Amino acid sequence: MVVCVGVFMLLLDLTIVNVALPGIAETFGASLSGLQWVIDAYALALASLLLTAGILADRNGRRRLFVIGVAIFTLGSLLCGTATGIVFLSVARAGQGIGGALMFATSLALLSETFKGKERGVAFGAFGAMTGVAIAAGPS
Repeated sequence: MVVCVGVFMLLLDLTIVNVALPGIAETFGASLSGLQWVIDAYALALASLLLTAGILADRNGRRRLFVIGVAIFTLGSLLCGTATGIVFLSVARAGQGIGGALMFATSLALLSETFKGKERGVAFGAFGAMTGVAIAAGPS
């Protein structure tokens, strides 16, 4: 459940900001390129660190890296909420992406390690359903 909720939050955060872009532009007086960085900083950090996070998880423990990822993601979210400008918001979003990469890279391995047999299939099914719901829930 913890893995699914964590992945739900990181995927929700990937898409939900699109709805908030007009408000962000108005609040910070942001240009189009500034708004693009709010989206891209998160996605770029997440995508570029996935493989590295997997290697780190193999060396240092999946559970430990997942917990560190949750902490970094949560701190990044807190910083996003207190952002006073578009650059600060973009940097905080990159922080969320770093935490998200640690969480996402370890999530399926944690499920595979925890569940066996039929329970593993159910866990993977719940994980897949959660990712679909998260991606769809962001814009709505």
